Amino acid sequence: MAAQTAGVKIPSVATARLLLHPMTVDEAERVVARTPHAGDDWAEGYPGDGDVRSSTAFLRGVAERGAPGVYQVYQIRLRDSGATVGGIGFHGPPDAEGFATVGYGVVPSVRGKGYATEALRALVGVAREAGAAGVRGDADLANTASHRVMEAAGLRPEGGSDTLRRFRLEF
Repeated sequence: MAAQTAGVKIPSVATARLLLHPMTVDEAERVVARTPHAGDDWAEGYPGDGDVRSSTAFLRGVAERGAPGVYQVYQIRLRDSGATVGGIGFHGPPDAEGFATVGYGVVPSVRGKGYATEALRALVGVAREAGAAGVRGDADLANTASHRVMEAAGLRPEGGSDTLRRFRLEF
């Protein structure tokens, strides 16, 4: 299964339990409007505020730079049911050092099941295959669950601020 963004087909990424579905412009517009289409199977709580922010940024990026290729936003779907339970993706193309910044979130009802870690590991693989030098991410200091997700996906703490802990994985 592949999605088409601005004329470019990007394949979905399958894991043991998940399908990372590349967002299309139409899907991102529905997420921003929080209005599902008849064929959308959104879990309760999806889209969250983070999904709306990332979809808005995705739409702005497509308008400004065109199709982002693999460095885009993906819906996290359960393979067994097809339900969308969260989002994951890149904040844009790799920076001048070749690092792509990642972000993710899952709905409360599926937290603690390892889906975020599984999805992040797959996204790290996408960045590696696409030639990035590595990935970065950050999380609020108090969000220890997100710290564990990033560490389980291979990212290591690299400092932070009074409010954030930053993580990095160099390939």
